[in-house]
Amino acid sequence: MSTEQIPIRANVGVAKHVPSHPLSPLTSSEITNAAKLVQRLYSGSTSLQYKAITLEEPQKAQLVPYLDAEHRGDETPTIERRAFVCYYIRNTDKLHEAIVNLSRQKVETNVRLGPSIHGPGDAEEILLIEKIALEDERVKAEIAKLQLPQGTAIISDPWIYGSDGVNDEERMYQCFLYMRDPHDLSNLESNHYAFPLSISPVVDTVQLKVIRIDLLPTGNDHSVKEPQPFNIPPPSEYTPEHQNLRTDLKPLNVVQPEGTSFQVTQVGETGRVVEWQKWFFRVGFNHREGMVLHDVRYDDRNVFYRMSLSDMVIPYADPRHPYHKKAAFDLGDAGAGVMANNLKLGCDCLGSIHYLDAVLNNDKGEPWHMENVVCIHEQDAGIGWKHTNYRTGSAAIVRNRELVVQSIITVANYEYIMAFIFNQAGEIKYEVRATGIISTQPIDEGVEVPWGTIVHPGVLAAHHQHIFSLRIDPAIDGHNNRLIYEEAHPMPRSDFNPHGVGYTINETLVDKSSGLDINVDNNRVFKIQNTSVRNPVNGKPVGYKIHAPPFQKMIADPNSFHFKRAEFANHNIYVTKYHDGELYAGGKYTNQSRGGDGVRAWANRKENVKDTDLVLYVQFGLQHSTRVEDFPVMPCEVIHVSFKPVNFFDKNPALDVPPSSQDFNRSTLLSEEHHQPSLEAKVGEKGDVCCSSKL
Repeated sequence: MSTEQIPIRANVGVAKHVPSHPLSPLTSSEITNAAKLVQRLYSGSTSLQYKAITLEEPQKAQLVPYLDAEHRGDETPTIERRAFVCYYIRNTDKLHEAIVNLSRQKVETNVRLGPSIHGPGDAEEILLIEKIALEDERVKAEIAKLQLPQGTAIISDPWIYGSDGVNDEERMYQCFLYMRDPHDLSNLESNHYAFPLSISPVVDTVQLKVIRIDLLPTGNDHSVKEPQPFNIPPPSEYTPEHQNLRTDLKPLNVVQPEGTSFQVTQVGETGRVVEWQKWFFRVGFNHREGMVLHDVRYDDRNVFYRMSLSDMVIPYADPRHPYHKKAAFDLGDAGAGVMANNLKLGCDCLGSIHYLDAVLNNDKGEPWHMENVVCIHEQDAGIGWKHTNYRTGSAAIVRNRELVVQSIITVANYEYIMAFIFNQAGEIKYEVRATGIISTQPIDEGVEVPWGTIVHPGVLAAHHQHIFSLRIDPAIDGHNNRLIYEEAHPMPRSDFNPHGVGYTINETLVDKSSGLDINVDNNRVFKIQNTSVRNPVNGKPVGYKIHAPPFQKMIADPNSFHFKRAEFANHNIYVTKYHDGELYAGGKYTNQSRGGDGVRAWANRKENVKDTDLVLYVQFGLQHSTRVEDFPVMPCEVIHVSFKPVNFFDKNPALDVPPSSQDFNRSTLLSEEHHQPSLEAKVGEKGDVCCSSKL
């Protein structure tokens, strides 16, 4: 990454103590303070556009002793509070990042980043881009050629411009235009994705003007044509008032008459500690990753140091200009925190809910209070474990209670429901539900193409992939861990295995940083182990295994910009040696990026990852071959990654969960007792064995 160090004026104030945990997100006053300290580096007339003002997490070498002392109840060392600030000098291409020491009231570093490094979009900027595109006279002239009914509302969806290496050095937006139903002008909720237009303005973010108008291909080749009078199709609405709703659905209420089983402790102004069923963890929140979990422990044992969604990419299949550049890096291009929903607005969580607020920043460096961006609740997940002794008819059964920590983001047309889910057996699941509205584009009547599906008259939904990267910083009973994978292999036929049915489980150590893949044919499973701590039952290393679903890796050509930029998208697992500041699998700045500074580059260092501080990036995804049933709104597609203990406990850790009973769970239908006929043998006084029947 090309950078230029900017001289910093002396700007030292009185050091002051900030009563906050080192992992607590920045407070409103800290955000304001950080922005003021950076602004003082410039003259009063210089306007700055702040992209992010967020916690600069302490170095791990400082934080681990702090957390260990905290859990022991010992005095904790002092850790200074720092903020990471990413900003532009407004209306220029001068992108900077600064580290502000809030404890000492000074800017420690201030660096201008080099060419082809661009900051993310922000809410204020995106609204401005929409306005610029729609108010441009040339754009209005192109829209006029469509001869739309008077009063028709035109909608602009600004997309990050993307990369193809062709005149794409400057930061731009590619705007895709739609219209609301012209026959229902008062309906502000009209699904404009049912009316895509063939006009696509390109807006320069420095000049703040439309620099080009692309006409979109609407046939089955690369050719384009001038806008023509628009043949208006029928609407396709998703809102309840436009449906003939079912009348036979009865209420389902989730009731916890004694309250919840979890506890949320406020630490300072922004810190939160969650405790539930032997689990302990801290919930953080930032502009890019959204939810972040720190210091995850079970029954006072260290399990994970940090867990977050690191990156995601949605590459599209249409090879034609300008669609060939569509590859959304939603976290790096905008941010999961910035796009988080207020979860109280709908039935996003069910039952007894605890909500968490967050404080981010707007483009002026002011605090932006976001309410209810995380919800925490319990849910019943079916049977946890059960056994029926068919000889006696006695059954032991435990329900599987889960704790859900959930956030939802809206990325223009798409929604992602993301949750960390904990259970009582020491397992953690990360779940993504993809829903919302598929990205649409115009297509001529009678045309079909192999890279998409017609979902409505004149509406094409291009096929695309969703590839996610989950960053896991393990601490399995300590921070010196290793990665192994186990496989199931058949024994060769031999005198020992004459019937050819035997098989063995073999383990392979991964000793260098690298990218690795799941192999379903031999049930390859990856495990994180700590060889310095052994299971008391079998002497094996304690560990956790990773259950990740197989998925089709990045389809784009290895020499394409899609492939180069999405550094995480070609392997199921990446393992790297820990380095402070390496958090984002696709690189720190994904907007019109070129690749080369993400997890693939880090893994190529081939550093030792054996019995040391390592980091895992777990990839999972969907191949979204679009279908009519995905429109006008898409039913949830659900995928998840699980982390399960392996030789971490000395028995099933959920044995102490109270049994499920009618008094406790209040079911309203009793099933018949399960009692099968059986035989049992008893040893008599003289050693004889007698069988008897039991009914």
